[in-house]
This record gives sequence, C-alpha cells and structure tokens, in this order.
Amino acid sequence: LGEFETLNTQANDAFKDIDRSVRLYDFSGSNPIEYRSMWEVQKSLVGAHVNRLKVEFQKDKIAPETQFMDADADAGADHLELQLGASSSVVGINDYMMIPEQEERIKSFDSLILLQHQPVYTLGTGSDPQFVKLDEKRLEALGIDLLRIDRGGEVTYHGPGQLTAYPIFDLRGYKQDIHWYMRALEEAILIALENVGVQGAVREDDVTGVWVNSKKVAALGVKVKRWVTMHGLAVNVDHRALGNFDGIVPCGLEGRDVGCVNDFLDEPITVEEFAVHLKQALEQVFEID
Repeated sequence: LGEFETLNTQANDAFKDIDRSVRLYDFSGSNPIEYRSMWEVQKSLVGAHVNRLKVEFQKDKIAPETQFMDADADAGADHLELQLGASSSVVGINDYMMIPEQEERIKSFDSLILLQHQPVYTLGTGSDPQFVKLDEKRLEALGIDLLRIDRGGEVTYHGPGQLTAYPIFDLRGYKQDIHWYMRALEEAILIALENVGVQGAVREDDVTGVWVNSKKVAALGVKVKRWVTMHGLAVNVDHRALGNFDGIVPCGLEGRDVGCVNDFLDEPITVEEFAVHLKQALEQVFEID
C-alpha cells in the first residue's frame, strides 16, 4: 500500500518559496449536507482544475496557472466569506451551493471541504452490493440514501457525528503518487487523533484507514482525475456516527468493529472541534496554508 514520506517542499526547487495557500470551505458545524449535492460541488471544482490544466496538452506546452491561491490578494470580495474557515453561522447551510457559481479561476485553486453528511451508504465503483444488509424498504424507513459513486473502496456510511473531508488537490503540487496520497491522508488523521488525546491510533497492514484498539475510526476512498483528487476521508467523531454501520459490512471487512473518537476520550469532542485539529494536521502533512 506504500509508505508515507514527508514532502519537505522547501528542499525541492520546484516548490521552494511558492505560496502554498488553499481555499477552505468549512461546513463542519453546519447542518448535515445531502450527499448528491456535495458530489456535484466536488465535480465542479475538479472540472475547473482540468480546464486549467488543458494548456499542458497544447503544442506550445504552456505551463498551467498555479493551483495555489495568493493569500495576500483578494480572490474576489464576494467570495471572501467562503474562504479560510468561515464559520457556519456566517456561511449558512445553503451556501455550499454557491461554490460552483464562483469564477472558474477561483474554483481551480486547491480546496478543502469539511462537512457532515445526511445519512447515506455509498458504494465504490467496484463495490459488492451484498455488503449492504438492508433492503430498499428498510433503507427508506430509516431515511438512509444508497448511492454508487466514482471512488475506490467498498461500501461505507456517512452521517451526522462524522467529519468528512474532501481535498480537491492537484497532486502535481505535492507528490504524483496515489499510494503516497492515501498514506498522507492517514498520517493527517493520526496526527489529529494524537493532538486531541487519542492514544494508540495506527494503520493496519494491507488495509486503508485508521484504527484504535482494533476498531476502525476513519475510512478513506478517493478518485484521481489527471492527478486532481476528489472524495477523501471520514472520521467517526461522536456516537451518532456509529448506529447505521450495523446495516452494512463496512469497507467489506467481515467481523471488524467500528469506533469513534469519543470512545477513547474522557471528555467528548464535537465534530466542529475535531475539524480544527484535522485541518491543522492536513496543513502540516501537505505543507499548505
């Protein structure tokens, strides 16, 4: 599955002295967001990156515009309320739908989306539907959506009490290695867990994700298009996140338990509080602002 290696961008001439600022869309403290809508938001951001990169395929080999935002320059006054961690009280639940309406250049910057989802089971492109234990009628009664989406991995659950993070990153600015990227996401989760006081969080051989006391607390599933990432990671923070895992075989791993961050803390933490630590850990791992 590969190993995590520190980027050390300042030792790389290609990255040295580059302002590595990304846009943060933080909805972690907002009401849970419907999955399909946020999937479309991700597609819009990835599409803007792909359009930015089209110059690479022209005959004159023009270098594409930078993927990083100039932190010292306004990205457009009407967009400032959405960048760099605007609180849910300012942004509001419906404002995530403003993201695709931004100028194409704004959308083509690397971005990080933090949120909670409404209850949904998602199947990866090659997922086995037999890992979903509930029939359509039962899913409807429980208010849980079921979607097959364009990521790797088996079935998983998203819902309230779980922090989901979608990095929309052009890996040209990091390391063009999908295995490294997956290990980097795990590394950020491990750092965040340690920083909130969870002891003993680890990777396990031959499987993705992060585990504490043999319970899976975080899952990963990504898609990469022309080296631009979408989908990402999910961390179960409070106990609301756990109940609906009973309806699936999470990640296709028979006989394995899931857990949440608060299982391993004396004082519980909220999703919004954990989001601060995960954001800081992603900044550290990917060497971004």
